[in-house]
Amino acid sequence: MHVNVEFGGITKDPYGNVKAGFTVTGKINRSDFGLTWNAALETGGVMVSEEVKIISEIQLIKK
Repeated sequence: MHVNVEFGGITKDPYGNVKAGFTVTGKINRSDFGLTWNAALETGGVMVSEEVKIISEIQLIKK
């Protein structure tokens, strides 16, 4: 499993809330979690990749 987290900074929104932003990217191998189902396609490939890409934009609000 390979995951990167990038801190985007802290700011106040127009309502006075303090927010922090993060970008999360990475890759996991689904078989590492016991997910092994797949189906063969007519073209010779498989339906589901072993590698799953993760891309997420996250905002956290200070309470």
